[in-house]
Formats: sequence, structure tokens, C-alpha cells
Amino acid sequence: MIDKSTAAAPGAGPPDDTPATIGTDASGPSTGAASASRSPADGGGDTERHRPRLRWWREVVYIVLVYVAYSAVRNQFGSGAGDTVDPDPAFHHGEAIIQLQRNIGLYFEDRLQQWYLDLPLDGLIRFWNVYYGVLHFVVAAFALVWLYRQAPEKYRVWRNTLAFTTLLALIGFATFSLMPPRLMDDPGLYGGCQVYADTTPDRLAAAGVEAAGDPPCDEFGFVDTIAVYGGWASFGSDEMAAVSNQYAAMPSMHIGWSTWVALVLAPLMRRRWLRALAIAYPLLTLFCIIVTGNHYWIDGVGGLICLGAGYLVARMATSLWESRRGAVVVEPAAVG
Repeated sequence: MIDKSTAAAPGAGPPDDTPATIGTDASGPSTGAASASRSPADGGGDTERHRPRLRWWREVVYIVLVYVAYSAVRNQFGSGAGDTVDPDPAFHHGEAIIQLQRNIGLYFEDRLQQWYLDLPLDGLIRFWNVYYGVLHFVVAAFALVWLYRQAPEKYRVWRNTLAFTTLLALIGFATFSLMPPRLMDDPGLYGGCQVYADTTPDRLAAAGVEAAGDPPCDEFGFVDTIAVYGGWASFGSDEMAAVSNQYAAMPSMHIGWSTWVALVLAPLMRRRWLRALAIAYPLLTLFCIIVTGNHYWIDGVGGLICLGAGYLVARMATSLWESRRGAVVVEPAAVG
């Protein structure tokens, strides 16, 4: 997703009330309120700031192509692989994750979810169900647009970071199918109950087992909150299951993307409450993915690893391209 087009646009240095920032160009570092001007004898004039020439329609095409490719590849693994569903590997990986978290004394997802659902009005869990299904895309899209408009000098590297982060997640989906907590007791086609009860979904249905929590499907105690309480869409529904890999839980792109949003938006915000909200967003998302039964907390660590690796790859790739094009990367002033 690295755009090949750059263009220089004349402009003065930052205004007096804008903090000085440090940028680098092809000839080396420059500091202060403005870059050093070139004399007329050198063929230069006023100070120039090189900005990438961005086209919104081209950016939309790039983003859509990356996400379509990501979704297509993601759904070739786990529950999306082949015409039949084999829940055994994903279930046993889920058991392994639970055991790992128990070994380090940090397995708490079942207790946290149960505590929250026991609150009055079920903790308004429908809000978190909608949060999980909608904000993941809406907030990331807003951050991209905001960055595009307010800080075009930083846009490419962070756009590429999001792309590489998302694509690197495919490694986890391909090599480590993971059953999310909400499916560990599920008696359906994608659930884990058929594995530990050594039976089939049809036999469970014939025995009157309709949902997780009905014996013998009560070993782990998780609730699929979207299926039970409603929300934007049930990821376990037949329609969603037909187009989505049910076992793509490791790494969590909800955490990868939400942390990316915080890194993009927080430095651009002058108002403290907006900066605090941006910083809190990945923490709220972590709570959301756990309380809705969609992830273990350790899936979030996987998302952060992908984000870190994606940033390094994006920095190298973007710097290499912009150095060839002679673009200057300038840290923008805070806004908001």
C-alpha cells in the first residue's frame, strides 16, 4: 500500500504557536521552526516543505484491496478450510491457551465475564456487542481520514503500518487456529462441546442440548453474548459462519487496530480529554473482547506483536521509497 506519487508544495515553517518538530530529508536532519532555506545561487528560494500528493479515491482503493485480500486469505484457514469443519485443532489450542494462562496465574476471562453479566441489566452487554462488531471498523476508518487530512506527512507510514499489521495476522490464522472462549462450550457445528463430550452436534441436539451451559456442554462456563443477548450480528450465525473463519482468534486484530488508532490519534490531540480517550480506546477494546467471549487476553498480545512488526516493516518500506523520491517527513503539530 505504498503510494509512489509525491510532490513538493511550497509553504512556510510552522506558526509561532506550533511546537518545533524534527524532520529528516534526503540530505540529513533538520530542526527548528523551519528548515534551512536555500540561497538563490543554489537554485533555491524560500523554505520548502515536501508533502506527499495523496488522492482520496486512490487511498480508498488501496485499503479496500488490502482488506478484501486479507479476508479472502483469512477465511481459507480454520473453520473456512474445506467443505467440512474439524474443530479439534482449534479446541485443543484453546485448551492450551487456557492452561498457559493458568500456569502464569492470569486466567480470569470466565470469572470476569460472569461477574459482568451478573450486574443489573446484564451490564448492558448489548452495548459491548455492538462495540465489538462496529467500532472496530468505524474508529479505524475515522483515524485514517483524520490522519489523511491533518497530518499527510505521517499518513503513508501509518497507513502502511495498518496494512502490514493486518497482513501479518494471517500468519497466526494460518498456523494456529484458535477456538474463541464463546465457542468452547458451544454444542453447534463450530463448538468445542462435541470434542470433549465425544459426540456430534446432531446427537447433542437430539438429546435436547440447545446452548452452551446445558449439560454436558458446561465445562468452561463461557457465554456467547451476541447469540444470547443480541447485538450487531452473531459471528456464530450460519450466515456469518459461511463467510468468516470462526477460529481466527489469534492474534486479535481488535487490539492491533485499536492500539494503532491510539498511536495515530493521541499525538494529534491538544485537548487532554481527547488524548485520554484515544489512549483509553485499546484498553476499552481489551475489556470488550474479553467480556463478550471473543478472545483471551493473550490474543491481544499477539495483536501487539503484529502491530510492532508491522510498524517496523512499514517504516523501512516507506523510508526507502520516500528517500528515493526525495520526500521530507515532517512531524505535524497537534490538533484537536
